[in-house]
Amino acid sequence: MISWYAVLTKPQSEAKALDNLLRQGYSAYLPYARVQLSHARRRQIALRPLFPRYLFAGLDRSSMPWRPILSTFGVKDLVRAGGEPALVPAEVVSELQEREAAGAFDRTGRSETLHLGDLVRVTSGLFEDMIGRLVELRERDRVVVLLDFLGRTVKAELTAHAVDAVL
Repeated sequence: MISWYAVLTKPQSEAKALDNLLRQGYSAYLPYARVQLSHARRRQIALRPLFPRYLFAGLDRSSMPWRPILSTFGVKDLVRAGGEPALVPAEVVSELQEREAAGAFDRTGRSETLHLGDLVRVTSGLFEDMIGRLVELRERDRVVVLLDFLGRTVKAELTAHAVDAVL
């Protein structure tokens, strides 16, 4: 029966540790999230580890020793309770795998469906139900909307989840 353990990797070495653990015959799982990156006015989708510097190693403790994991390239240590590796419930790992497959961890942003100049309705917060014009798409899933507020045009920076395009 496979038991799962959390593995601390060296910085930026999650993929290297994953490959080396798999090569040694261990089961291993590195959950990823899709993220939207912007560089030089271009946006692209990239895979990034969901938990930077951590992955999960599965092994059958009755037939596989855990200590060789410590000398695997890319691995720094195992998460431990006392001197023994701390067990991660198999349900947690399977739930992570299911959610990753469903795209629950993806951070690609709603701003992909919004376009500059669109009329948008604010769906939550102080300006709820107000209509405005989208004037800027910012990093970290933020948008800037021009709203008519008390007879003046006001810029409001909101999360992209707080606005919907008006059809």
